[in-house]
Amino acid sequence: MTRRPPGEPPPASCERPDGAGSHAESTAPPHVPELAAPELTEAECRRCGTYIAGLDGRYACGVCGWVNDHTEGHRRLPRADEDPDRPPKGRRRPKQLPGPPDPGVWAVPGTGA
Repeated sequence: MTRRPPGEPPPASCERPDGAGSHAESTAPPHVPELAAPELTEAECRRCGTYIAGLDGRYACGVCGWVNDHTEGHRRLPRADEDPDRPPKGRRRPKQLPGPPDPGVWAVPGTGA
């Protein structure tokens, strides 16, 4: 690929030389359908009776820890490829930081510590 000289207008078309659509179409990410906004729902906790709120019929009680099963929700959960917050493909997880040092390494001989 060669760089366009400064001041020269961009080419008139982005069509591919073989006529099979534009470059933008071939490199665009796959279309992900728009998800409907979750509905705020309210109920009583089945264990302790606390009034709780949830999304689409999925609840978790902050008082006693009760959680209803995800299949009890009003709508299906989105798949991973439908998640708008999913990191782009090819992105690796960050490296884990080393944990705390082994206490045996810092023990001083003869002190019992």
